[in-house]
Amino acid sequence: MKLPRFAILLALAIAGATISAGSAYASPGSHHRDRGHYDPTGHPASFVVGHAYVDDNTALSNTVAGFARHADGSLTPILGSPFSIGGAGTGAGLPSQGAIQLSSDGRYLLAVDAKSNQISVLRLGFDGVAQLVGSPMASGGSEPLSIAVSGNLVYVANSGSEPNVTGFLLSPNGTLNPLPGSTVSLPAGSGPDDVLFDPRGHKLVVDLDNTSSIASFRVRHDGLLVAAPGSPLAGQGLGPFGAEFRPTNPSQLFVSNAHNLGASSGTVSAFLVAGSGQLAPIGASPFADLQTAPCWVEISHDGQFLFTVNTGSGEISSYSINPDGSLVLLGSTPFGSAGAGAVDARLSPDGKTLLVDGSKAGVIASFAVTGGSLTELASSPTALPAGAFAAGIVTD
Repeated sequence: MKLPRFAILLALAIAGATISAGSAYASPGSHHRDRGHYDPTGHPASFVVGHAYVDDNTALSNTVAGFARHADGSLTPILGSPFSIGGAGTGAGLPSQGAIQLSSDGRYLLAVDAKSNQISVLRLGFDGVAQLVGSPMASGGSEPLSIAVSGNLVYVANSGSEPNVTGFLLSPNGTLNPLPGSTVSLPAGSGPDDVLFDPRGHKLVVDLDNTSSIASFRVRHDGLLVAAPGSPLAGQGLGPFGAEFRPTNPSQLFVSNAHNLGASSGTVSAFLVAGSGQLAPIGASPFADLQTAPCWVEISHDGQFLFTVNTGSGEISSYSINPDGSLVLLGSTPFGSAGAGAVDARLSPDGKTLLVDGSKAGVIASFAVTGGSLTELASSPTALPAGAFAAGIVTD
């Protein structure tokens, strides 16, 4: 039967409204996964606005745990999580920052397999589901602990008996390819625990925990490294551990000093990084933390506030960052239900939520962020998978 013209127009109008309503929920950059829909398990609280992932570092067969991030800050496991990533973890905690990273375009996860000396790449698909790309790649050394990503350039810190940093190129299809001539040896026994690029990809630094020093490099146009004069350079405290460049000023670097002797003796150092990679202290650096074992560092996206996770005393310290890079301690917030032993921390892309990998307690703790103030959410903490010894955390 032929429909009247007005009925056809009405049907088209309804279809158009439906399409418009659906597209209104799609966020920028969501080309590789679905956004703005309720969790498939029926989570009633709020729309999914992104995801979070940790490297479980599970023994024998390593996995990555994935969570949907809801608009109210709560987390729910992604369907199918944890995801197998092909390599093997150590089945214990990793003393590092950055064990898992997102590619610069947000399409891939890169995760260390510390036991099998490999790096796994996972493609992020529908609803945040992570799928292994090919086979894990040899890390260029032993006991890889930390990954740095800038564009298609990737560097890995290997902490084994012959520690080094080794470079790779990440292809558009997710294949990881060794960068010839990129391996740089680090001092034996130095204990690299964090490798990171500055926001422009012009500098690369490696914290050396055991020797209380920092290896600093200039990155050439071909991706190879040139050591700063005198590198490794002396730190300003015992056990430089976590580090972060200021997002709004790539010449400012902040490093936590985790192993100063005595309770409440932790500090955070602030450095000015020269074009050659040399480091100079900023102001009265290092700045007191008044906590024990500040290890992991995260900076707000606007560059105004710094958070450091104090694993020893079970607190998160907050600082404001002055324009010159000097720090002002604002106070500290207990982990609460997460307990001591938290590790990596990462802010959500909108900067409103700080997720803390409470590996020792087997949870992720979630905090609402208002400037430099933190408040643990009522929905926190969220349980990690059984058997996980989670290292690192990333969000999209």
